[in-house]
Amino acid sequence: MDFIDQDRESVLMQSEDKYFFIRSLAKGLHILELLSDNEALTVTQVAKIMNINRAGSHRFLSTLKELGYADKDESSRYYLTSKVIELGMKVLDRFEIRKIARPFLQELSAKFNETINLGYFNGEEVLTIDKIDSTEILRMDAGIGGGEPAYCTSLGKAILAFLPDTQLEEYLQELELTPFTPNTVISKDKLKEELMHIKENGCSIDDEELSVGLRCVGAPLFNHSGQALYAISISGPSIRMGSKRIEEIQRELKKICQSLSGKMGNHYF
Repeated sequence: MDFIDQDRESVLMQSEDKYFFIRSLAKGLHILELLSDNEALTVTQVAKIMNINRAGSHRFLSTLKELGYADKDESSRYYLTSKVIELGMKVLDRFEIRKIARPFLQELSAKFNETINLGYFNGEEVLTIDKIDSTEILRMDAGIGGGEPAYCTSLGKAILAFLPDTQLEEYLQELELTPFTPNTVISKDKLKEELMHIKENGCSIDDEELSVGLRCVGAPLFNHSGQALYAISISGPSIRMGSKRIEEIQRELKKICQSLSGKMGNHYF
């Protein structure tokens, strides 16, 4: 990474003469944006890209870390934390997919009375951006905005199965398979084989892979260009999610996701 971010520097130069402009705040926010564009960066890399000295880069990054918006890995590279999601959650009501998807989530909720989740894959984790809780006393609840590993959730696997090959390979190369339960897949070869089956079948299953006692069924949503960036899942206790019920959910979920994908501009079904 041997370039200076000319666009961000240009914005700073054009705006710094305005009486209200706080240059240090602008630089800090630009560094936040820079980290969002990269998996992780060192102090030296940020200094070079932002055209600032190393000491200044270190102060900006350390401040972001102190505030909880960034953290540092074992190689002293800084990366953004999920706290940034909290900011995005404030504007999720204006997230168009939520508005479009809500009636479909409600339809599934009325039919199955299990927890319905709408998820988005950010390249590393799958984030729950909307949900409808089951009214059953025994249920598994995850908060909106929470992130979970994609490889052991039905939301995540439904999206991973339809990623372009190069993007999936990049994801798998960086992936560390952590066993959350005895059912968690910890072999990349087995995971790839499962993703192939999901692509053929159109539905994914989390069979107590993230949490013992919880089963989930997921299916992808496709946008106008055929990309699967979102997914819907139905989750419930294993005692209510037997094989017959899962088959019923799969049939209905695929129909719903096809209809919703059409609303999103996808007409490939």
